[in-house]
Amino acid sequence: MDRLQKRYQEEVVPALRERFGYRNPMEVPRLEKVVINMGVGDGARDFKLIEAAQGELALIAGQHPVITRAKKAIAAFRIRENMPVGLKVTLRRQRMYEFLDRLINVAIPRVRDFRGLPTKSFDGRGAHSMGLREHLIFLELDYNRVQNARGMDITAVTTAKTDEEARELLRLLGMPFREN
Repeated sequence: MDRLQKRYQEEVVPALRERFGYRNPMEVPRLEKVVINMGVGDGARDFKLIEAAQGELALIAGQHPVITRAKKAIAAFRIRENMPVGLKVTLRRQRMYEFLDRLINVAIPRVRDFRGLPTKSFDGRGAHSMGLREHLIFLELDYNRVQNARGMDITAVTTAKTDEEARELLRLLGMPFREN
């Protein structure tokens, strides 16, 4: 069992039950999945960039990413329908907890001028999204082998019904939210 998963069961569940008054233990919000999305804009012209980004994202996530393709043609960006434009990975269960543990304890503290995650990044149904400007903050990557620093979006989807419940769940798991 992962360290973060053990923390969820031993500390977070009792704290959430006390705070929100859940009677049934199955009613307590939990993490459902983590989705990592990386856009590779130049990948439409050079497939080697997509392959390089795919290898890097696989190292970060511990799982092979899926290539996302353009749904519509956009002439201004020189993109035709069905061209590769990005990558995504959906992590669940053990890999999800391992990734979140590395994100919270190792990667986020390496972000320059970090002042906390915004608390307004919830979607209204219990999912929190955050963006990173550089994927180089992950220790799994060899800095000398990375060609381009890319940004990525990370979405943590929970079973919480409200943003307040999801915020409290993620805060208890260790997400460093900004104090407003």
